[in-house]
Amino acid sequence: MATSTPSPLVLFDGVSLGYGDFTVLREISLRVLPGQVVALMGGSGSGKTTLLRAVTGQLVPQKGTVRVFDQDMARLQGETLRQVRQRMGVLFQAGALFTDLNVFENVAFPLREHTCISEHQIFERVLDKLQAVGLRQAAHLRISEISGGMARRVALARAIVLEPELLLFDEPFAGLDPISLGITAQLIRTLTSQLGCASILITHDVVESFAIADQVYLIGQGRFVANGQPADLQASDDPYVQQFLQGRPDGPIGFHYPDTPAFERWLAGKGRP
Repeated sequence: MATSTPSPLVLFDGVSLGYGDFTVLREISLRVLPGQVVALMGGSGSGKTTLLRAVTGQLVPQKGTVRVFDQDMARLQGETLRQVRQRMGVLFQAGALFTDLNVFENVAFPLREHTCISEHQIFERVLDKLQAVGLRQAAHLRISEISGGMARRVALARAIVLEPELLLFDEPFAGLDPISLGITAQLIRTLTSQLGCASILITHDVVESFAIADQVYLIGQGRFVANGQPADLQASDDPYVQQFLQGRPDGPIGFHYPDTPAFERWLAGKGRP
């Protein structure tokens, strides 16, 4: 008996995204299924964070549809938008931890804000999530007393404490030493499987991302230039793909930020030709 394919948690259908009259990305289509780790990769300024903003409903598409949990994000506002966002966990690039709270209270914060569970339940769940990231015994420490790699793991524990259906990671490997990097990558893969959620990574890290990702989308020149399983991209002969994966200085990936109407207006306002 054939098994049905699960419905995507995130679906982009012919989406164009931008700011004002500047379009960053065009004709973007992607699917993220439960249990998948999906990596969004590309050079700086290519539009990776713009995609994440569309997923969370911070940015309305210029064209096309963004559906999350089978809801059109452009139509949500107020309480309905808040309820959808509550089903997501976000790991910000800088961690965004509260420096005046200890490790335990940082992870407990979403539970206190968004649930009515008892203090005993909060205690048990926070320690459970800290155990998952290897920091149960650091619960009492202040943020100033832990390393950068440990802080990233605390932020990960906080992102999963509400046991979300969708995890969003903005550069989760940035600034980590090789050991912390490997641990964080495996934690993302393990937690995605354990929670039965989906994870979307915005990342530049090819090696660690390819080791855990089910699907990779490579962004360049305002569109997806390639997508598929990591092995598909490694076998690609597309010059853009190979330049990015090999880190070559010469190729179709430009170094300079593209010209935009907003820049031209700013330049004209300065009296420059």
